[in-house]
Amino acid sequence: MDIKGHALKLSAYIGENDMYDGKPLYTALVEAARTAGCAGATVLRGIEGFGATSRIHAAHNLRMSSDLPVVVQAIDTESRIIALSEVYRAMVGDGLVTLEEITVVQYRGGVTGGPK
Repeated sequence: MDIKGHALKLSAYIGENDMYDGKPLYTALVEAARTAGCAGATVLRGIEGFGATSRIHAAHNLRMSSDLPVVVQAIDTESRIIALSEVYRAMVGDGLVTLEEITVVQYRGGVTGGPK
């Protein structure tokens, strides 16, 4: 797959403990991106954050938060990401789903161990 230039980034801001169909929501979102044929998806785990409830979720509180913030991001062509955004909207209950226009400078895969 070759992606270069104009693309979209889909991000879902959710909680680490959010579930979908018996599995972690972040796992289900990555699987949905893979099923949709996206170039890739990444899960980022935050160390602190808050959402619509304004409740702080942090790893450094006296009692360790068991629901840290998580962001799932997928990047691909506009048509593929627009379609995937509808899937994400249906899957994400509490959370935030965003779309951003981006420019892909390089996307390369299949090389084990990086450049030599």
